[in-house]
Amino acid sequence: MRITFVRPNIGRLPEGPYLDEGRMEPLPLAVLAALTPPEVECVMYDDRLEPVPFDEPTDLVAITVEIYTARRAYEIAGEYRRRGVRVVLGGFHPTLLPEECLEHGDAIGRGDAEGYWDRVVEDAARGRLQRVYEAAPGGVPQAHGLRPRRDLFRGKRYLPLTLLQFGRGCRFACNFCAIASFFDCTHVTRPVEEVLGEIASQERRTLFFVDDNLVSDREAAKRLMRALVPLRLRWVSQGSLDMTRDPELMDLMEESGCLGHVIGFESVQPGSLSSMGKPQNLGRGGWDCYDEACEVLRRHHLQTWASFTLGHDQDTPESIRATLEFAMRQKFCFAAFNVLMPYPGTPLYGRLAAEGRLLWGGKWWVHPEYRFNHAAFVPAGMTAAELTASALDCRMRWNSATAIFRRLWDPATHLHSPTRLGVFLAYNRLFARETRRKQGMYLGASARELASLPTLSPGEPQKADAAGRGGAP
Repeated sequence: MRITFVRPNIGRLPEGPYLDEGRMEPLPLAVLAALTPPEVECVMYDDRLEPVPFDEPTDLVAITVEIYTARRAYEIAGEYRRRGVRVVLGGFHPTLLPEECLEHGDAIGRGDAEGYWDRVVEDAARGRLQRVYEAAPGGVPQAHGLRPRRDLFRGKRYLPLTLLQFGRGCRFACNFCAIASFFDCTHVTRPVEEVLGEIASQERRTLFFVDDNLVSDREAAKRLMRALVPLRLRWVSQGSLDMTRDPELMDLMEESGCLGHVIGFESVQPGSLSSMGKPQNLGRGGWDCYDEACEVLRRHHLQTWASFTLGHDQDTPESIRATLEFAMRQKFCFAAFNVLMPYPGTPLYGRLAAEGRLLWGGKWWVHPEYRFNHAAFVPAGMTAAELTASALDCRMRWNSATAIFRRLWDPATHLHSPTRLGVFLAYNRLFARETRRKQGMYLGASARELASLPTLSPGEPQKADAAGRGGAP
């Protein structure tokens, strides 16, 4: 038996398929392959960097589906099914939108794959594939003793980082976050000894813990970091801002080789932080604690990737500009200025649907005319086009050569060591280029469809009404 694992691309540029230069290893597929019995042949194709060989013989295709890759995942699934190959869809999207995904696959998997993958493989081998496979609720850590099949990554030119995972989920209940909906605000971790064994089984010294929130369980995070100290590694991860209030945790981060984190600042508006259910960012004195928290990060030489969501009900074009000014003042290493997106299955999506504020028929991720980084709902403090334009303005200003040069001059972080300087220079150039290329890209559009869709310049906003009709203004 042969199983083909596929990681879909996001979409297509006018000149051809989008090739992601900032691509990282698709760790979930390597974990799935490791869960597969050794007598089953496993191959993997990454649509972000190589053609998918639809005519290559295979018995089962497993596609990981995220919200932004759903449209392309359905196209890939359709190509295989037209050839008589069975397709199983798994990941966040089938968990949150099972009915939609069942229209495009022979089977779907909901929840963590460790809870059902053995049944999928056995049923496929016996020709009795079921329609729905579900893991028990609550989330599970990576299976005991499992080592991801990293041999599947060889020769595919990913960024020089080894991805691995200590825990899954997050204890916080941010109302726009699909992580909170998928894991029901739970958080689980692996035994530290298993993580150390996985680190020893690979050759790189620079690691990315892809945990949704590495410090959701602070005591567990401290156990991990204490074990990392003697290994003399360099690592990055994702964490919540409240970690800066734990001096012991911050000291351990620095001692264990942490270079920095992706941190969800989300907003500089106290009202927005409260309404989105993110009190951990407010601290004791409102969002003014941001300056204090950033100073703690800087004192420990941590380079920060600050993530902001723009378009909350309290936001205006002026407050969005203030967000950019705050990020520039803090000289963050990277920052993402994301249009707030209504992800299906989240409380935000339910509220906007009830208020009649969703655009693109409420299903922007599969609408043929929706474009990447454009607003998908009617904001309260501006038009959808103004939100799109304001977010794009932040991204373009942040990624300009002048802004990158201004942000470089921070002795505590980017200039603290040759490694940090190299990270700043190499990745700012890469992400600036990718940000410009991806803006306004169609999601999953085939070459045939693309020819019939409206042509807009990258910065030109779309307009759409509540029924989901879209196009150029």
